[in-house]
Amino acid sequence: MDTGALVDEFLRHLRTERRLSPHTVSAYTGDIRRFAGFLSREGIGVNDFGRTHLLKYLVHLREEVPAGKGGTEKGGGRKRGMAARSAARNVSSLRSFYRFLAREGAVQGNPVAEVRAPRIGRPLPKYLTVTQVARLLDAPDRTLEGARDRAMLMLMYASGLRASELVTLRMENVDRDAGFLRVLGKGAKERVVPVADRALEDLATYLAGARPAFLKKRVSSALFLSKRGKSITRQTLWNRIRHWALIAGIDERISPHTLRHSFAGHLLAGGADLRAVQAMLGHADIATTQIYTHVTAERLRDIHRKHHPRG
Repeated sequence: MDTGALVDEFLRHLRTERRLSPHTVSAYTGDIRRFAGFLSREGIGVNDFGRTHLLKYLVHLREEVPAGKGGTEKGGGRKRGMAARSAARNVSSLRSFYRFLAREGAVQGNPVAEVRAPRIGRPLPKYLTVTQVARLLDAPDRTLEGARDRAMLMLMYASGLRASELVTLRMENVDRDAGFLRVLGKGAKERVVPVADRALEDLATYLAGARPAFLKKRVSSALFLSKRGKSITRQTLWNRIRHWALIAGIDERISPHTLRHSFAGHLLAGGADLRAVQAMLGHADIATTQIYTHVTAERLRDIHRKHHPRG
């Protein structure tokens, strides 16, 4: 089987067997197709790839990959290569690819198995203050789109949803009587998340007015719809959040994940149990949730320095 066919098989495996999100599969696709292009230019196949080729490939990523393809932006008039974080992700993608190939018997050994990408400090997640969140949630107007957007914003902040989880919600995922959502998260793992009463009220307003207006006479099980009655996209969600953030006077660039970060940070700052927050976020490893305790500590330190007379 040629390299292109093996790449296609690997990507199919990610979609259908591992059931990764479209966003994650897209990242893998870019990484592995970039690698396949390198093999083609070198005139070798996946079985010929060894440590010498790997070093050459890493140099290629760090020095030659242009901006806009997983690299950094241009600076100082010189084309810069891929950022260290993106290069590390490429190594991880390559390791998964070869692990798959070895399992399928397509290669003998894994030339990337012992390679470890350099450790990169994880940046603290950015989140909004309680006041900023309040302004953002109050920003949507009383149009049909405004009603939908308010319901989406409230649900994301009230339940800590990822963008992919929100846009794939179905009508049957919402139990308004019990005040819970059934959310399909990463790896197709389902979790049950509580929803605040205010979010349920805004959701009820959307379901009673905007959603039927968007549907007209069509039928759809998707919870959040565009004006054309189609399931809302991630891009539309991003754009609407940025739109209302500007209306709310929030200058910094925010994303759907900013609301998820705010949800977790505000819960922990209010005394919530770390394990409970882990469950609500759908984190497999509590270490992922612990990053928010660092955020809270950093915030307290900043407040102390700003307001304490001997800070």
